[in-house]
Amino acid sequence: MGKIVELIKRGEILVSDGAWGTFLQQMGLQPGECPEEWNSKYPEKVLEIAQSYIDAGSDLIETNSFGGTRFKLEKYGLGDKVFELNKAAAEISRKAAGDKFVLGSVGPTGKILMMGDVTEEELYDAFKEQAKGLEAGGADAIMIETMTDLDEARLAIRAAKENTKMEVFCTMTFEKTVDGTFRSMMGVSPTDMVTTIIDAGAELIGANCGNGIANMIGIVEEIRRINKDIPVLVHANAGMPVYKDGETVFPESPEEMAMLIPKIISAGANMIGGCCGTTPEHIQKVREIVDGK
Repeated sequence: MGKIVELIKRGEILVSDGAWGTFLQQMGLQPGECPEEWNSKYPEKVLEIAQSYIDAGSDLIETNSFGGTRFKLEKYGLGDKVFELNKAAAEISRKAAGDKFVLGSVGPTGKILMMGDVTEEELYDAFKEQAKGLEAGGADAIMIETMTDLDEARLAIRAAKENTKMEVFCTMTFEKTVDGTFRSMMGVSPTDMVTTIIDAGAELIGANCGNGIANMIGIVEEIRRINKDIPVLVHANAGMPVYKDGETVFPESPEEMAMLIPKIISAGANMIGGCCGTTPEHIQKVREIVDGK
């Protein structure tokens, strides 16, 4: 059992970090610019983001590597820099984390297996390459996130499990449908997810993005109906996005998010952090609730 899962099995509620993408944009990331390239061009700015979450009380912070597969990096002419940019991402977060944990962020490739535009072998190799770079940079675990397709999630988990010594976690993204159930963009429910990704080797599962913390409660409850024991992670957005004055805004304040933390813990979440729109202030409030302040 890895160190992170071990802490959870001992009964600890862990606090992870908040948004990276929206934070990078605030720091000056331009539309059409590669976020992962900042790991080599502006490492001090990436370090500032990582450090802000550690200062806010995170037990775990992610890496600036969400789009770090060759399929994403090729769009910027950086397909030959996969190992280098992922290693740098992990090194930066490792520097900020100190004795805290680093989660190597792995997002979807944008390729769809059922459409035939990629093979299983190509996906596996892409995730393997990224995971090895993150491990070389000092990540403690691989955080496969924002997945919508079970086959892609399964291949990412296998690639990380079979080619690194790290703990491997996986979350999917679900939207609430008109009938009140939750489904990913590819039609996967939380119930569908549980057995498949645990069988693939995921040691912690859950949901990120797509919802504010209120909707995440129902998702965690559904996961817990299927499996009472697997560690569960929630990375919620700062509310549901609203289009205002020409830009997308996530309206939930740190205080509003914090109010629902006891309910998400009661539902069965073991690790709590934020996704789009969440800030160090959101994480600080989560930390306070978890610590009982």
